[in-house]
Amino acid sequence: MKAEIEKVLTMVKEGKIDVEKASELIHLIDKKQSNYLDKTLKIKIISAENDNITVNLPIKLLKVVLLAGHSIASGIPDAEKYVKDIDINLLLEAIENELDGQIVDVKSANGDLVSVVIG
Repeated sequence: MKAEIEKVLTMVKEGKIDVEKASELIHLIDKKQSNYLDKTLKIKIISAENDNITVNLPIKLLKVVLLAGHSIASGIPDAEKYVKDIDINLLLEAIENELDGQIVDVKSANGDLVSVVIG
C-alpha cells in the first residue's frame, strides 16, 4: 500500500494529477487495503493417514501467527512432515502483495495434500 501511495504522490509532484484526484486515489487504495485485511488465509492439510488439519486465520493476524505456528509445527515430529514443504516467505510475500485465491497447492508422493487459499 505504501508504494501505491508513493506513486500517487509522485504523480502529483510531476503535475500528472491534481490534489483532488490524488485524494480520490488514496481513498480507493485505503479502501482496497481495508477489504483485503478482512479476508482469511485458509490452510488445509489432508494426509493419506487421515490426519487432517484445517486452519483459518484472519489476514490481520497472519504474519505473527504464521511465523510462530510454522516454527512450532516444525518442532512436532508428526506435524513436521506436513509443514516442511510450506515456504513461509512465499506466503508472507503473497500477503504483502495482496494476492487472492489459491496460492499453494501441494500433493506429495504418498497422497498428502496441502492447500493454502486467501479469500
